[in-house]
Amino acid sequence: MLVTSKKLFEIALNKRFAIPATNFVDQNTLRAYISVAENKQFPLIVSFAQAHHEVMCLEEAALLGKFYAEKAKVPIVLHLDHGQEIDFVKQAVDLGFTSVMIDASKDTLEDNIAKTKEIIAYARQKGVVVEAEIGHVGSGENYENLEQTESLLTTVNDAREFYKKTLVDSLAISIGTAHGNYAGTPKINFERLHEISQIVPIPLVLHGGSSSGDSNLRRCALSNIVKINVFTDLMNAAVRDLKRDQNYFDIQHQLRSGIEECLAHYYSVFNTQTIRI
Repeated sequence: MLVTSKKLFEIALNKRFAIPATNFVDQNTLRAYISVAENKQFPLIVSFAQAHHEVMCLEEAALLGKFYAEKAKVPIVLHLDHGQEIDFVKQAVDLGFTSVMIDASKDTLEDNIAKTKEIIAYARQKGVVVEAEIGHVGSGENYENLEQTESLLTTVNDAREFYKKTLVDSLAISIGTAHGNYAGTPKINFERLHEISQIVPIPLVLHGGSSSGDSNLRRCALSNIVKINVFTDLMNAAVRDLKRDQNYFDIQHQLRSGIEECLAHYYSVFNTQTIRI
């Protein structure tokens, strides 16, 4: 069933688990993600990133996302990931996304606040929830066509001010992860996570979850992080066992098999639980 993340996050926060957010780039990835969610009887956030609009247009992503989410027997959120342009984010709201992210994390705090407030005012008219980002989760080599940047940790003061001035629904914070492939396991600033969770009374989100270390991610899920984005590991798993002599249908099966195995693993790591709505 197609839902917003609001109730899911409230339950996850109370029961101390996280829900995976998985970026789809075509029908095959979307079907693979939802298949695992249904088999496990767990909720899922299927995301479409603005960075992938040249692979699949927003209208197509909305149609596919709504079609498979509405058919699913478990709660599915259709989320816009890293929306960086105001008009693009508003279009996602109009097309039926149930959750949108406005990412102005590279702007000044004042501009980030202003853009987020504009999206909140627009989205809430249609019952759509909003995620924003404070600090900046950087990026190395990645599948999302994101500019390579360094991470900038979220400060407690900025998080406090941002929440008070926007009342955003959920907040992505930077505590040591990055988008894309790692050379090693990142060092997570759990002290910063604890400090922010004590002063910001809303669900917190972690980007750059892929290969951040199972123990790190499990600890995040037990420490007020309710949504963890994974994408790079899913794409790497999809192609891990491909062979040159496979035909098209074998390849599609193998891609899906790798994705399903990887997502099932992260469901276990995140301590995800069944939610009845």
